[in-house]
Amino acid sequence: MMGSDEGEGITRRMFVGTMAAGSVVVTVPAARTAIAANAAGEALATARVFLTVNGRGLDVDIDPRVTLLDFLREYLDLTGTKKGCDHGQCGACTVLVNGRRVNACLTLTVALEGDEVVTVEGLARGDVLHPVQQAFLEHDGFQCGFCTPGQICSVVALLDEARRGAVSAATRDVRRRGPVALGDDEIRERMSGNLCRCAAYTNIVAAVQAASGRRPA
Repeated sequence: MMGSDEGEGITRRMFVGTMAAGSVVVTVPAARTAIAANAAGEALATARVFLTVNGRGLDVDIDPRVTLLDFLREYLDLTGTKKGCDHGQCGACTVLVNGRRVNACLTLTVALEGDEVVTVEGLARGDVLHPVQQAFLEHDGFQCGFCTPGQICSVVALLDEARRGAVSAATRDVRRRGPVALGDDEIRERMSGNLCRCAAYTNIVAAVQAASGRRPA
């Protein structure tokens, strides 16, 4: 999207190189919006946002209509987050914002002032996979793999929710305090926002159980 077009500010290659220095300042207007504005001779209105993505602080000047999904994929080259339905229905674009799972396709980047975003690329520690990533590998929790990044990010948040005692529609005793046991029904309910068109659900449930410290049923 950023390519070599003049008037779009920093190029993708320049941006990626600058990220290595830590906190960066970058202007990232949406390309199609910028082109339309230039054609009409209009000034492109942008908004400034400070946020963190996978541990890197960003000072962003961006078109307020750019979604988090497009920002991650088109401007940060974090293509692990997938664009599926682009309507918040499939969960393929699930990422973590302040530890909570969100659909990146429905989230505007300008709404994330001061927030911390973690994508699937930010879960591993060097060559050491996150326990959820490892569980998906060990239990074949994927087939084509397109939905897997969103599934994994959703599970990371799910485990934290269960540890904190957050109930779901499948929780039998909502009055009980403390961590919620993750049986099959709990897992399926809590993962219902993430669709797998390959129908690898049985193995996904097993991966969640393994990541939660339980043996798969």
